[in-house]
Amino acid sequence: MDLTQTLEIASCTDPGMVRSHNEDSIASDAPSGLVVLADGMGGYNAGEVASGIATTVITTELKKLFAKIRPFEIDPETNAPIAPRMVREQVKKANTSIFQAAQSQPQYAGMGTTLVVGLFYDNKILVAHLGDSRLYRLRGDDFRQITRDHSLLQEQIDSGLITAEQAKHAHHKNLVTRALGIDPSVDPEIHEYEAAPRDIYLLCSDGLCDMVSDDDIGTTLRELGANLELAAQQLVQMANDNGGRDNVSVILVRVVREYPGPRGVVGKLFAWLK
Repeated sequence: MDLTQTLEIASCTDPGMVRSHNEDSIASDAPSGLVVLADGMGGYNAGEVASGIATTVITTELKKLFAKIRPFEIDPETNAPIAPRMVREQVKKANTSIFQAAQSQPQYAGMGTTLVVGLFYDNKILVAHLGDSRLYRLRGDDFRQITRDHSLLQEQIDSGLITAEQAKHAHHKNLVTRALGIDPSVDPEIHEYEAAPRDIYLLCSDGLCDMVSDDDIGTTLRELGANLELAAQQLVQMANDNGGRDNVSVILVRVVREYPGPRGVVGKLFAWLK
């Protein structure tokens, strides 16, 4: 199923005002309904290598799989759509590639990357993430964060040690508790949500949300959402205008119309039983 006419995608990435090079990596494939963003970590160019491996492995391998099996087809192991297992396995494959590269090449020791993946299929969006790169949704006037950061700061908020307001001024914003490539194995957090025409989804690195408040991001998308390219560029510019202390990357996806997955007799039966 080709979603080229169903999804409008725009993106922008920038080193920011302080960093000499960009360790973020972004990728998208409109026909497959796939968008991937990674924010690399590590000395020298190691973070750049880690994020590049993540986006390349995940997009390349999933596109190969989609040529053979469609994400809405039923997984015989779970009697549910196979998409979550497909994404989970390719994220794990990317983790192995990064970890092995870090182990075998001293200049890449300790490298890793955050990750957020969006896969649109069957009127849904599947979201997989690790770390503090985020996915937001604008639906009508309602703008909200969909992912929950895997970070020390979020754990402190959840445990009541600090408030969300205090977190805005914390000095350890970038300490993540889960990332890709740091450990031999990893399990991404995966959820699925119903998508609707006119929804706008934002994937971003922390270079945006550390520099620009959620309120200002939401306002920008409401005002400029009719032109996704302009909105993406404006968000990056706002981060840089506010200091640009980190690389900043955004991917915007607008759902143009419904995209139900065609089902055979077996698929329709499973859908009815659910």
